[in-house]
Formats: sequence, C-alpha cells, structure tokens
Amino acid sequence: MCAAAASTDSGAVSLPGVVVHRLPAGGIQPQVATDERAVIHLIYFRGDPSHGDAFYARSQDDGRSFSAPIRVNSVAGSVMATGTVRGAQIAVGRGGRVHVAWNSSTPTSPGATPMYYTRLTDTGTAFEPQRNVMRDGYNIDGGGAVAADRLGHVYVVWHANAPGERDEGTRRLWIARSQDDGRTFEHDRPIFDDPTGACGCCGIGAIAASTGSLFVLFRSAFEIVHRDMYLLTSRDNGGSFAGRKVDRWNVGACVMSTQTFSEGRAGVYTAWETEGQVYLARVDAATGGVAQKTPAPGADRTRKHPAVAINGNGDVLLAWTESTGWNRGGLAAWQVFNAAGTPVGDPGHADGVPVWGLVAAYPRRDGGFTIAF
Repeated sequence: MCAAAASTDSGAVSLPGVVVHRLPAGGIQPQVATDERAVIHLIYFRGDPSHGDAFYARSQDDGRSFSAPIRVNSVAGSVMATGTVRGAQIAVGRGGRVHVAWNSSTPTSPGATPMYYTRLTDTGTAFEPQRNVMRDGYNIDGGGAVAADRLGHVYVVWHANAPGERDEGTRRLWIARSQDDGRTFEHDRPIFDDPTGACGCCGIGAIAASTGSLFVLFRSAFEIVHRDMYLLTSRDNGGSFAGRKVDRWNVGACVMSTQTFSEGRAGVYTAWETEGQVYLARVDAATGGVAQKTPAPGADRTRKHPAVAINGNGDVLLAWTESTGWNRGGLAAWQVFNAAGTPVGDPGHADGVPVWGLVAAYPRRDGGFTIAF
C-alpha cells in the first residue's frame, strides 16, 4: 500500500494528520478493524466482481507496512463485489481474533444463497473453512454484517425473506449468534417483529459495543417507498432487540446504500446515507436513538458509503464516496470533527475510487487518520 498526503480541491493540504492509502493493484472494498493493541486488521476484495476473493492483512505500525495478504474464503471465487453492498465485513473479538462474513457469490438453489462466515485460526496464519450460517432465511440480497466483543460473543446479521416470500416489504432482519468465539453458532432467527421490510439491495451496519450493547442499523422498505433508517439495540447479547426510526427517506427505488459504526472515547458513532447526503451521529445508548446528527459539509448530493474512525483525542473522521454508482467509480471525501461535533479544518478529497469501490478509515496512534480505498 502506498501513502499520500490528503488535499482539498484547491490543492492545499487539508490536514497533515489525514493520509490516503491505496490498496494493492486490483483491490477494492476495504474494511478495517482495530484491536485493543492498536493492530490494524484489513480485508479487501480482488478478482472478478461477480465471483472473486477476499484477502486479509494486518499492520502493527499504524499502517506503514502490512503483512503478506492471505485469502479469507476457502472456496475460490465465492465473494461478490458487484453492487458494492454485498462484500466481506470484518470484526475483531476476544483475544484479537478476526471474524469475517459475506454474501455468497453463487446460490446453492433458487432463492438459497449462503451467508458465509469464517474466523482466523488460533495461529493467525490462515482462516478456517467457510461456513454457511443461514439455515431458515430465503432470498438474501443486500449485504450482511458481523460484530464481536471481548467476551466471546460473535453475531452475523443479514436481511432476507422467510422461505417462499420475495417482497421487500416482508423482508426481515436475521441473526446467527455464537457464544464461543465463533466456534459454533445457534440456529438463525428473525430479530425484529415490526413490519418495516428491508431494502433489498442495501447493506447493514452492526457493532458490539464495549458497554455490552449490540447495535444494528438497516434501511426499511415499508410500502416500497419508505426507505427509512432503523437502529436496533440489544442489551442481552442479541437475545432481544428494540428498534427506533432515526431517519426518513421516501423513494420508490432500491438505493444501494451502506451503513457503518465505530466506537471511541465519546461512545459509539454511526453514519448512513439519505437522499445523496451522508450523516454522522452519536448513538444514544440510553434511548436507543441517535444524537448530534451532522451532515457532511458541502452541496454535493452524490454521496454514498460512509466510513467513520475515532482517534484517541475523541476527534471523529467521517469519510464517504462521491459520484460513485452502478459500474462507476468516483472520489473519496472526508471531514474531521472534534468531540463537540465542530468541523476541524477543511473537507478533503482524493480521486481514484474504483468501480464498485468504497472507503475505509482508521485512527493512528499519532492522532491522525488514514483513509483506504
């Protein structure tokens, strides 16, 4: 990976602490997780967008160098990048173990497309054979998510229909839960009874917070046109969930959106897209809603695929893409906010987000941030 100083449209350096890392040739759709030892865990996609592979590497020096990449999926070509929302997702759990989940690129029968999961082996040198954790769900489409905590809980979440159903309005959120670091999983089950539906070609965000709460953010599809954002909260390790609508968007189309979470000194932050704008918000753990909802600065309305990182000072980086779309690349953009939600410095931009690409971000120990794409 190569590093470059970030610059604004005027050419001036926006923030000395923000740098851009380009993925290895052909790499797209990075996802990043940082563990309690500040080790950076990176996955990314490479290959044919309809049936490629996910690769993993880690860095112990703030991203200046990474280990040799290893393939995540045990079945070659079983990861999908087309549409940007269905790729591999990463989480780090107890003991720094890495967990990865993704939508299969190939259905096993009509309507039955696996939701795959794997984890790093005890030696940290390979991944275990991939497993399908979806048994009862049907007609999976948009991407799922994985979350893990320091107590050994691992959660894979996705949206799908019950067998025989196909409408977006009847799609539901499903979970497969492990209580032994991903060694075994309970039978999958729906987690939210409200008739919201779920946006078929949209992703999901999830995080297992250090407070013990599990948060899930997804887009509804109620009556086709209500593409609202819902935040689900579980306070009993994924046993039950309460939900709250946190944003509205009325549009009769599948919007191919993704959501994200990050946790830092000031708590858990989340970000999502509405009407071509991306929003940053702090999760209110007491109410199960959001606070300090802040739009990205500027008038551009082609914004998608947000990423969030929080440094040791409590500063928050919000990054996103601009001008990306179906089979079209675009720009990376970002803004740093302080803990009070005030912008710090000018927005930054960088060219070169590839087709089906998105951005990832992580904090460095020097207080700066790195954006990868």
